[in-house]
Order: sequence, then C-alpha cells, then structure tokens
Amino acid sequence: MKLKKNIATSEAGFVFNPATGDSFAANPLAADILARTKAGQEAAAIKADILEHYDVAPGQLEKDWDDLLAQLREFNLLD
Repeated sequence: MKLKKNIATSEAGFVFNPATGDSFAANPLAADILARTKAGQEAAAIKADILEHYDVAPGQLEKDWDDLLAQLREFNLLD
C-alpha cells in the first residue's frame, strides 16, 4: 500500500486530497496505519504490530485491511 505523495494526513485522523479537495476522517487505528504507511513502513510490519497490540484474529485483520485498501482505492488515495 502506498499513499499518493500529495495526500495530507494528521494524527487526529484528518485525510486531505489536495488534487480533488476531498477530505475524510479516519478512526485512530486507520490514522496510525496511514501515518506509518507515509513513513515508509511495510504492511507486514504494521500488521504484526497490530496483532501484538490489539485483540484481533489474523483473519479478521486481513479482512479489515482489505476493506481499508478498498476504501483508499475508491477515494483515489493510493498510487
């Protein structure tokens, strides 16, 4: 997963696409995932950290991860 370089994110979960003027609100975990992604952290490392710190089954994490990716693609936020 790679966010477009011009996408602005905040720790509070605000996501802004300056190319379209669209803005979105992400929950705290999604905001953390986006920040880590922008920092260049690999998906596998992010997922491993989530599994370590949250009570979530690996299968559920994969489903939720795929849902997040689908939403990011839908809103044209990924390269």
